[in-house]
Amino acid sequence: MMSLVVHLKTVAHLRGKGDRIAKVTFRGLPLYSRVAENCGEVAHFNETFRWPIASRLDQNEMLEVQVYNYSKVFTNRLVGTFCMVLQKVAEEGHLELTDTLIDDNNMSIKTSVTIDIRYQPMDGTGGMWSDGEFLDVPDDRDGMFAFETDSLLSGQSHGSGTSPGRSLQGSIPTFRKAGRGVFSAMKLGKAKSSKDDHKRGDEPAILEMEDLDKKAMRLAGMLEPDTISLASVTAVTTNVSNKRSKPDIKMEPSSGRPVDYQISITVIEARQLIGLNMDPVVCVEVGDDKKYTSMKESTNCPYYNEYFVFDFHVPPDVMFDKIIKLSVIHSKNLLRSGTLVGTFKMDVGTVYSQPEHQFYHKWAILSDPDDITAGCKGYVKCDIAVVGKGDNIKTPHKANETDEDDIEGNLLLPEGIPAERQWARFYVKIHRAEGLPKMNTSIMANVKKAFIGENRDLVDPYVQVQFSGQKGKTSVQKSSYEPIWNEQVIFTELFPPLCKRIKVQIRDSDKVNDVAIGTHFIDLRKISNDGDKGFLPTLGPAWVNMYGSTRQYTLMDEHQDLNDGLGEGVSFRARLLISVAVEILDTTSPEIICSTDVQVEPVSNISESATGKMEEFFLFGSFLEATMIDRKIGDKPISFEITIGNYGNHIDGVSKSSSVKKKKKEGENQEEENELIQNSSEDEADEDADLTSVSSTPPMKPFITDRNYFHLPYFEKKPCVYIKSWWQDQRRRLYNSNMMDKIADKLEEGLNDVQEVIKTEKAFPERRLRGVLEELSIGCSRYVTLANKDVNLAGRTKLDRERLKSCMREMDSMGQQAKQIRTQVKKNTVKEKLKLAQNFLQRLRFLADEPQHSIPDVFIWMMSNNKRIAYARIPSKDILYSVVDEETGKDCGKVKAVFLKLPGKKGFGPAGWTVQAKLELYLWLGLNKSRKNFLHGLPNGFEEIRATKMGHGLPPVTLVYDMKQVFQLRAHMYQARSLFAADSSGLSDPFARVFFSSQSQVTEVLNETLCPTWDQLLVFDDVELFGEATELRDDPPIIVVEFYDQDTGKAEFIGRTFAKPTIKMRDEPYGPPRFPPQLEYYQIYRGNSIAGELLAAFELLQIPFDAEEIRRALIAVHDFAVPQIKVGQGGRADLPPLEGPTDSERGPILPVPLGIRPVLSRYRIEVLFWGLRDLKRINLAQVDRPRVDIECAGRGVQSALIQNYKKNPNFSTLVKWFEVDLPENELLHPPLNIRVVDCRAFGRYILVGSHAVSTLRHYIYSPPDKSCNNWATAAKLMNGYMVLTNGCSQARSSPSLSSRTFSRPAGDVSVSLEAEPPIRKMDTVVKLDAMSDAVVKVDMNEDESDKEKKKKKKKKKGGAEEEEETDERVLDWWSKYFASIETLKENLRSQEAAQAEAEEREDLEIAAEAADIRPDDLHLKGSKMKERFKEKKSSKQKRSQAADGSEKRPPKARVDELVVYNRELESEYGNFEDWLHTFNLYRGKAGDDDEHALDDDRIVGRFKGSLCMYKVPLSQEITREAGYDPNMGMFQSIPHNDPIHVLVRVYVVRATDLHPADINGKADPYVVIKLGKSEVKDKENYISKQLNPVFGKSFDIEATFPMESMLTVSVYDWDLVGTDDLIGETKIDLENRFYSKFRATCGIASNYSMHGYNIWRDPMKPSQILAKLCKEGKIDGPHYGPGGKVKVANRIFTGPTEIEDENGLKKQTEEHLALSVLNHWEEIPRVGCKLVPEHVETRPLLNPDKPGIEQGRLEMWVDMFPMDMPAPGPAIDISPRKPKRYELRVIIWNTDEVILEDDDYFTGEKSSDIFVRGWLKGQQEDKQDTDVHYHSLTGEGNFNWRFVFPFDYLVAEEKIIISKKESMFSWDETEYKIPPRLTMQVWDADHFSADDFLGAIELDLNRFPRGAKTAKQCNLDMIRNEQELPTISIFKQKRVKGWWPFVARDENDEMELTGKVEAELHLVTAEEAEKSPVGLGRNEPDPLEKPNRPDTSLMWFLGPLKSLRYFIWHNYRWLILKALGLILLLLMLGLFLYSIPGYLVKKILGA
Repeated sequence: MMSLVVHLKTVAHLRGKGDRIAKVTFRGLPLYSRVAENCGEVAHFNETFRWPIASRLDQNEMLEVQVYNYSKVFTNRLVGTFCMVLQKVAEEGHLELTDTLIDDNNMSIKTSVTIDIRYQPMDGTGGMWSDGEFLDVPDDRDGMFAFETDSLLSGQSHGSGTSPGRSLQGSIPTFRKAGRGVFSAMKLGKAKSSKDDHKRGDEPAILEMEDLDKKAMRLAGMLEPDTISLASVTAVTTNVSNKRSKPDIKMEPSSGRPVDYQISITVIEARQLIGLNMDPVVCVEVGDDKKYTSMKESTNCPYYNEYFVFDFHVPPDVMFDKIIKLSVIHSKNLLRSGTLVGTFKMDVGTVYSQPEHQFYHKWAILSDPDDITAGCKGYVKCDIAVVGKGDNIKTPHKANETDEDDIEGNLLLPEGIPAERQWARFYVKIHRAEGLPKMNTSIMANVKKAFIGENRDLVDPYVQVQFSGQKGKTSVQKSSYEPIWNEQVIFTELFPPLCKRIKVQIRDSDKVNDVAIGTHFIDLRKISNDGDKGFLPTLGPAWVNMYGSTRQYTLMDEHQDLNDGLGEGVSFRARLLISVAVEILDTTSPEIICSTDVQVEPVSNISESATGKMEEFFLFGSFLEATMIDRKIGDKPISFEITIGNYGNHIDGVSKSSSVKKKKKEGENQEEENELIQNSSEDEADEDADLTSVSSTPPMKPFITDRNYFHLPYFEKKPCVYIKSWWQDQRRRLYNSNMMDKIADKLEEGLNDVQEVIKTEKAFPERRLRGVLEELSIGCSRYVTLANKDVNLAGRTKLDRERLKSCMREMDSMGQQAKQIRTQVKKNTVKEKLKLAQNFLQRLRFLADEPQHSIPDVFIWMMSNNKRIAYARIPSKDILYSVVDEETGKDCGKVKAVFLKLPGKKGFGPAGWTVQAKLELYLWLGLNKSRKNFLHGLPNGFEEIRATKMGHGLPPVTLVYDMKQVFQLRAHMYQARSLFAADSSGLSDPFARVFFSSQSQVTEVLNETLCPTWDQLLVFDDVELFGEATELRDDPPIIVVEFYDQDTGKAEFIGRTFAKPTIKMRDEPYGPPRFPPQLEYYQIYRGNSIAGELLAAFELLQIPFDAEEIRRALIAVHDFAVPQIKVGQGGRADLPPLEGPTDSERGPILPVPLGIRPVLSRYRIEVLFWGLRDLKRINLAQVDRPRVDIECAGRGVQSALIQNYKKNPNFSTLVKWFEVDLPENELLHPPLNIRVVDCRAFGRYILVGSHAVSTLRHYIYSPPDKSCNNWATAAKLMNGYMVLTNGCSQARSSPSLSSRTFSRPAGDVSVSLEAEPPIRKMDTVVKLDAMSDAVVKVDMNEDESDKEKKKKKKKKKGGAEEEEETDERVLDWWSKYFASIETLKENLRSQEAAQAEAEEREDLEIAAEAADIRPDDLHLKGSKMKERFKEKKSSKQKRSQAADGSEKRPPKARVDELVVYNRELESEYGNFEDWLHTFNLYRGKAGDDDEHALDDDRIVGRFKGSLCMYKVPLSQEITREAGYDPNMGMFQSIPHNDPIHVLVRVYVVRATDLHPADINGKADPYVVIKLGKSEVKDKENYISKQLNPVFGKSFDIEATFPMESMLTVSVYDWDLVGTDDLIGETKIDLENRFYSKFRATCGIASNYSMHGYNIWRDPMKPSQILAKLCKEGKIDGPHYGPGGKVKVANRIFTGPTEIEDENGLKKQTEEHLALSVLNHWEEIPRVGCKLVPEHVETRPLLNPDKPGIEQGRLEMWVDMFPMDMPAPGPAIDISPRKPKRYELRVIIWNTDEVILEDDDYFTGEKSSDIFVRGWLKGQQEDKQDTDVHYHSLTGEGNFNWRFVFPFDYLVAEEKIIISKKESMFSWDETEYKIPPRLTMQVWDADHFSADDFLGAIELDLNRFPRGAKTAKQCNLDMIRNEQELPTISIFKQKRVKGWWPFVARDENDEMELTGKVEAELHLVTAEEAEKSPVGLGRNEPDPLEKPNRPDTSLMWFLGPLKSLRYFIWHNYRWLILKALGLILLLLMLGLFLYSIPGYLVKKILGA
């Protein structure tokens, strides 16, 4: 007999004296210890508990020990819980341990328990108990186990106790937080910080940064933290409350609301299109919008590069279901519609779910929808991006390894979808429907009835199915509420499909227009699984429920959208029985139907039982409270109705399903009749006591709560409703979902906790995360165990079986992964592992969503005056009962706070934010037969009142509570912050209203603030709550706090939050740890958006009764006599006293008492006032004399007055300060308000705008660390980039990604900048793991001398090498730019690689931890590995773009580079707010939109300045430093803010992906630059019809800071007529850049040169800049030493010391040295930071009309030069490279083996009249033909013909430039850039019909295969294996001759060889062409000789006889000779026959 024995020895470190009792639970079976009486710190129990067990002990099972303070009278108080996983015990059989307990909030407390556990697995297998008995504790309470003591503990329900998530008995529930709130939206019950458990009452309430584990360590005797029994730390953390479930916090439905979307599609090119000589057009369709590209003539691989944009304003669901369709059409023009080549379809949702919401440069596979047997019809290369509001698309400088021309590697398919997709049939079978609503008005029906005399169902339904852009319909069933179709709709589509949802809609056929009755979406991802053990999509046969608008019919249904599937349905509409199946087609079989048109065909009926057995379900609901009913409803009586399906619906339900009628016994009264008699209790119940459903509460008149809300007087009488309904019994599906949902809820709660720990910077988030993962893996394994018993249940659909299997697999693997990740959670990987855990959460939620419905959702409607007002929808699975705890719905048998909302569109916007009603509702749904415990979860202490006098089995109609508890609620409302601005001033006048039960109270109104500090205590006296005291303690009702803005007239709602009070029962002391409660943050929501946070505390204190009442109450509960009890004086005296109002000014307002309000300290806040910018007009008047007021916690300071804002908007006094008392705890700091007022005449002040700094933590100054090295005594301002690092920690990474910092000891450190190894120059940064922030830089700068050596070497080797050396003169700025873009791409690549490597390293590290390797060794290894890696990389790199001229350099030539940032410079350098911050000033109401997208419109200006706060007094050291200016406080060494003149030089390089502005889908962009009053318009240089224009311009503007500091660069579209439109603009704050210590005035180049393309741009030389920086930073240096060394602040840098001037003379210079210091300035201690390098930044262009959606991007940079310095040199020339003029001469010598196409007229002989045609791509008009070689009989043709193609070519971009007018109506020419491709085709000439196309070849002139030497060697492989073969470029070779194959495609799309051509390509520049001109064809000059053609090819009509002779004689001479012989013979025979009669007669007659 196996058993588990637990010996409980002692419990130590208890608090106070008293009786203790322990409860030990295993497998759901609790055993109790004796009561240890009157023990102090230590309770000695010394007791043994034994559980006999029948099944082996599982690794994941739990043992739970709970220790209580025992009380004879009241409930026992839980001291703490200890849970442990019995893994160790199961393995070793014995374990002895001491560990700490955990309190209600999962925080470890001091109390510890010592236990000894033994597990004896014995051989005897016989066991007296079975597992089952353990799983479900028997229902009969007096059964096998003694539960008497339990009732003393609490009235909890007993379920299976095995679950690790079993609620810890009697603890406070932690609420799940909605959203990603910082501080929980609901800290319900997490009423205090981790700490105060072990705190004495006199300590101030401060959050310490210490965590449970530290304590655990202290107690466990300083073990390694991870070895302390997991049990204590990862103890079952969350706790699901037993009687009350969580309310949902977000109110507003977000789904149906329309949003802005923009879909941009670039069609780049098409390849391998099938068809002969086609003129292809690409049609792009999104939904119903179509756009076409231009037509390209006669080519199979057209190049378009056209950009299309589609704008939509629709709800997300509609958007994501739209289909994007790309189709290629052959030769479409005005006359012909063209023939379809192939199409590609994908839904928008698929694109949106891609990373970055886009596909970039991918190839779409075209297939022919009319012929599914054909294969791929070609490829289209495109970019597709879907941008929603607020998404920003990063256009990748793509760093993918694969070459873009590799089609197979870059297909336009989401990951995981195979390239070869097969055709499949999707069968959607529509069987029948029931419960349809009326769809005609009854007036019509009555008329019909009068005329025809028939009573018909008023609906004519049919079903429409939509999938991937196609629709199919079933037949219409005339007038039937229960139509039976039995039809299937068949779609043919590629599998896996790229469309995610099938839309099934029941519609009502109507003569005028058809209306949707209900819509259901089938998500294919949920009904299939693509894993290796996956299954094809399958569904049902199953019922799906459809929801939509309410059922009463109106002609204009305002909620019709709901029936189309938009938004949350508000009522049940119908249910439809469907099934889905998919079969993959074998396209080779002959009998297949080729077309993809939708087909509809009948199917056989399915049996009734196929969808499950009909069962009777019972739904019970009780309304415990109805408050917060919106007063707009009016005061008519109100009732509530609950419906499930059509059951319980009195107003507009329709007859029940016939299948139900059949099921009922005869003689049973028909349900419908009962439905009509509302609540009639007179119905005689038959012998079965059959229920008559009571589905609505009796109407009641509402009472007034306050000016906004009513409540209903449900005091001791709580109305109940119950409904009986019949459904197919498919509970298992819901159970399965519930199990997963519960695991997911727990995980979500845990993850929110972890996030909060990280956010509030508490210690050890990693431990909490480990606990969460541990919990997840336990949950998963428990799920697998439970689900296992369902695996072979019969009667389930295929999907049920497959889904269960795949869920089990997923959950199993998730459990394993969670375990594995748990071991990898380290301090530095928390965030990344948190992301992984969030992926788990999404996966769980996805799995839990059951695609096959069973029981419809439950709706609760509030009715007034027989109208439906507001509703709530509760999924039936949430309230479904099961005997297994985990399977029960999360709200089943629990009290839930339900908020009712308005239906449909009424609920959008402000109307949706207000609560229509708040219900406290108890619901239970289950089988009628398991009905007996439907009341178990209700709060105890009620009597049932039944409807009928005799009905014993009937459920109650009312519950009457005889137990009433009286409480006092104290709401300590301290402060709120970041509220919504509700007034036009941009501020609010907020007050808060607190609702509890049916009472409400209001705080005072504070005027003009968004951060009110009310500091007010609201006391609610005599709050009556019904039910047992203990239960209330565990589950108090929630408190709702609403915030309003006080206006004249009605207050405006600005947010709401929920809270749970901390409860003190009357027998508990008011003292630590729980009292006084601590202030907590509660997230405030308005609709779905976060609208601030509230800092408050709530306590609910029970008012003591006198003794007699207590005695009566006890008798009522326990039914045993209780002797007289003496209790002290009753009444109010026992409550903690309230202090009176302290502040005489505030009148009777009570302040928050001292123990609760935070402890304050004195802080000094220094404010730097710099200036004001961009102030808008106020009330039409300009702002002239503004002033800034700073206020924090009631104290503040005012800036100096700006006398004339126009002349100088800066302040005269820079620094002021004020002192204020702030809380010690940084998290509680109040916000700081910045307000700008304008001082008008007559002493009037007008508010201009305001800004609230919500967290001051960034600005806290902490004094330097003494222990640090001398140079690192850096002050630390807690602001991202002001952290000047506490030197000893480690060097930090500066804001820019490319920063390189080293952590080094003090002392002299030398930094060598010479690259010994000849590694390619790479400026890649390798960011190592997060354990160290050091970043190793691999920087190989070859210095000049090195270069010289190389040059010499090369010369020696001989002339061949010479070419490789880049010619300095060829290089220009663009060479530098293109080289840099290459580097950027490579960096991106190496980062991707480094990431992959980092993941490998993580495993190394984990291994290393065990082996104790020092992390630094790893870093070194890492960086070396990376260098090697890079070398490999770079060698792999093929075809890197040419940047320097005509050749591709195999080794990368040395070109000095700049940095290309693919975003704005600001985001790389923290907005340049290193010391000067910009605060936006707001005014006006906040937008109603979800994401404050409209906030930009409210900005009325900006305040520039900064803050610094510190505790007073500050240490002396700082103030004693040399040069300390007391006036400037902490803002030492800040430049002065006098006006300064600056030359601003703006370089605009190019724009990409502009939004098209003209009808033709193009734009004519030009640049406009504005700065202050000056504006430069470059209108005359607009670039025609370009969306990717290269501007290449620089503009100089003079400006005076601060008046003109905001630079606007806009791109406008030029229009011939009308005004020019703005495409987009970008704004740059130049002032912050100018003053920033990152020195963003003029970027520092990587190398110094005095001439050439890389000339130094700054008027100051590097040495001057360095000297200035050293002086400003007060550091020692620079000291230049011999041997190319320089020393700056004990760092030594080296570098070259010589420079060449223009004439090539060498000079000595220190500039290189100085520059090397500047490039590594961030390594200088204390003052170092990354200086801005020479760069190009990419800025998004935005258009104010389309907020948040990028309209293109602009590459540019800005240089600024102060005018008081020497003037800078001329601007760099970045004008676009001019294309070079070339001439390509192609000589067609011969052809061979050309296929023969014609049959000879006379002889039937095969021949061809061959000619060759050629053109350069994009210049089809300029095509050239050879002459015709007639009658080639062998396929050989001789031509000796020359084509000449002149063209303009851009070497750097490898593109041909073509300028031509688009059409005859175009105003000017458009420039196209096209890859240089030569097309040659071979044709067969016909005289009368069109010529026949025989074959073609296209050569990319940059890389084409070398021609074969002879015709024999020329074959198809030259084209097939193009990738593998070596290629040549005509631009390098200049002259090439050889044989190339012609190819065409046959019927089966196979390539076939159709001929060979011998050609010679010769490329000459325009100059050379002028010198040696040649003629076309065979003309002068330089003529070619005539080809030597055989005679046959001469024209036969010139010498017809000759050619006849040749043809006929040559081929048929034998035939002719034989024929002649035969003719002679016949002639002779004829003559013989002719003459023989005469001859015979002659003979006979003898004549």
